[in-house]
Amino acid sequence: MASAPRFIMIGGFLGAGKTTTIARLAAHFRQLGKNVAIVTNDQASDLVDTLMLRSQGFQVGEVAGSCFCCNFNGLTNTVESLSSDQRPDIVLAEPVGSCTDLVATVIRPLEKIYAQPFDIAPYGVIIKPSHGFKILGGEGQRGFSPKAEYIFRKQIEEADFIILNRIDELAAEQVEELIRLLEKEYPHIPILRLSAKSGAGFDALCEFLDQRGAFGQRIMEVDYDIYAEGEAELGWLNCQAQISSTNAIQLDSFLLSLVQRLHQTLIHKDAEAAHLKVIGMTDGVYAVSNLISNETQPVLSLASQWSGTEFDLVLNARVAIDPENLEDWIRTALKDEATLYSATAQIHSLQCFRPGRPVPTHRLP
Repeated sequence: MASAPRFIMIGGFLGAGKTTTIARLAAHFRQLGKNVAIVTNDQASDLVDTLMLRSQGFQVGEVAGSCFCCNFNGLTNTVESLSSDQRPDIVLAEPVGSCTDLVATVIRPLEKIYAQPFDIAPYGVIIKPSHGFKILGGEGQRGFSPKAEYIFRKQIEEADFIILNRIDELAAEQVEELIRLLEKEYPHIPILRLSAKSGAGFDALCEFLDQRGAFGQRIMEVDYDIYAEGEAELGWLNCQAQISSTNAIQLDSFLLSLVQRLHQTLIHKDAEAAHLKVIGMTDGVYAVSNLISNETQPVLSLASQWSGTEFDLVLNARVAIDPENLEDWIRTALKDEATLYSATAQIHSLQCFRPGRPVPTHRLP
């Protein structure tokens, strides 16, 4: 009899590095000869993470329009659809970055309600240093309200282990200070150090995930009023567009310049970026640029070295601002950036909103 698929969910706040970590894990398991399925999640369709993972040859399903907890059947149906050709050995799940209470609403229902058995791995939550210093270090909560901080803290509270990501961007003493802050507030939760980008600490992550035992058991008390208000403070935007020009455009430069333009707008408007990603695509070519906070600089996280006259673009933005303002800024930035390149930007679809109140399909204490 075939063993149950291993279910690995990696949580964490927006911009923590979940997608990069999951991509590295998927590549690792694929090298071991495992059949890997990935399930991404978002409050709307047109997700950069899904496109980026598919560009690397992974089998990816997307639960769009609501979080895993509020669309539990969407999660299980997506896993089943990915299993139609070949049963996966590993299911990697990436929940929405503003969600918490996932042990009670996702992991426990998978164990107790879903008809197909899963082998549940330890549940890891990634944090990025800027969030750690802002919230745990008491740096005035710049860009964060107490309600958004509540979600961040609850995410850590239910974790089987904490993944401190982006250690390659920190001095050794900064890493130690973050470890000290985490150990002070969460003394019973193991902490791993990781650079999902470089691979530093990745072997330790794999070893931890390979453990068997009673994981996914940290059930919390959650105030869903505070939780809902914290999520609703974010403007959420997903956009699809096509860029066209009579002159060749260097795709990498265009994407990075667009994100830099938006970064300056957010700083000027005092609107804190939780995460902003843009992917450019054409004929099997992909490039990605992203921004993870106002305090950090935009980066080109995936280069293409491609230039041409036409490409498609998908942009995801999560910003602490009114959605209508965010939409205006995105439309203006796309138009101005295209004009800079003597090009036109035709928007095919755009969704902009605040997340609704989370109403879990199941919640098992």
